[in-house]
Amino acid sequence: MLRALAVTIGVGLLLYCFIDALQADPARVRNLPRMLWLLVIVAVPVFGPLAWLFLGRPLWQAPWHTAPPRRRGPDDDPDFLASLRPNDPTREQKLAQWEAELRERERRLGDNPDDETPSSRR
Repeated sequence: MLRALAVTIGVGLLLYCFIDALQADPARVRNLPRMLWLLVIVAVPVFGPLAWLFLGRPLWQAPWHTAPPRRRGPDDDPDFLASLRPNDPTREQKLAQWEAELRERERRLGDNPDDETPSSRR
């Protein structure tokens, strides 16, 4: 039973390291060329995969260091959003008028307790 477990772990390690070495960027592999590492992994049963993990595998690098900068969507681009709706003076005046009316209404409702307040409408 113990022998079967050791063989299973050895084969799993060999497969993992072989596939990892195949997928590694050849320019980032350390100490030996990638093809030589593949030969070492297969030829030397347990020590080859362990040597790959500790001596040959490229050092870990965060994916955002190598990825190109993400493009922003149009809804995140302030220039695009500004081009959708240019400033219209009449629109701005209308908005200012509505805000003034709203402030006046809130002031009137706050001064007169007999009036209907927003919280008592429920």
